[in-house]
Amino acid sequence: MITWQFSNATVRIDAGELVGYMVDGHEFIHQKGTAGWGHSDTEMFPVIGPTSDAGFRVQVSKGNAIQDQHGLLRELEYQLVSEASGKAVFSKKYRAGTPVRNSKFPDKSTAEWLVWPYDFEFCKTYKLDEKGLHLNFTVSGEKDMPYMLGYHPAFQLYTEAPKIITPDRVIGLREVMEAGSRALPVPDCQSLMLRDQRDLEIVSRGFTHFMLWTEVPNMLCIEPITFYPYSVPQHKLHEGFDYLRESPSGYEVSLIPKPF
Repeated sequence: MITWQFSNATVRIDAGELVGYMVDGHEFIHQKGTAGWGHSDTEMFPVIGPTSDAGFRVQVSKGNAIQDQHGLLRELEYQLVSEASGKAVFSKKYRAGTPVRNSKFPDKSTAEWLVWPYDFEFCKTYKLDEKGLHLNFTVSGEKDMPYMLGYHPAFQLYTEAPKIITPDRVIGLREVMEAGSRALPVPDCQSLMLRDQRDLEIVSRGFTHFMLWTEVPNMLCIEPITFYPYSVPQHKLHEGFDYLRESPSGYEVSLIPKPF
């Protein structure tokens, strides 16, 4: 466990997962063991969304791609590359064609093994400063590798009527819950505000959209994504791929607490 304290903020990172971000005594991150989700954050890569209706196959130009919901990256373990005061770098490496056991099998999936036909390295960097907590993601790998990327953090909720403020709309928690497992898309948006007991601005760079998901009133997932997967049928999920033109390719998410 890595724990940082900077002025009025405390950050806790467990094996690459953000398990705590407390500012002025207010915990922003959903805590494991409470209702909602068994994690506090994860990454969705190299696909976002479900694949079961397509037989867990995703169309790519090279080899065989067998992916379950949100991809195989979450099945790999982060390795700590470096850590200093207020900064830590974690990495996951994958060799093309290596079978990865699917943790959803057999209870929640019929796909026992996941495979991706490209080498890649995925790095996650944390930086804490006086403005907030910044997460950088870099994708390195084979030129023209197809991929989608989403960051999937969960935030703890305190009030009965939290709101998500975007540049052109206000979204209530009921609207998010009514979207169900498909999640609620917030298209063409790179920043928004979670308005709750304490306001938190979430700013992304490199991502194109957000999607919002929860099934409980005490937690909300606010997810920057490169593609909203439910905009196409599962057998056409490949239509949402970006392609690795430069290596590494970078993305950023900043969590910026607002004053009381």
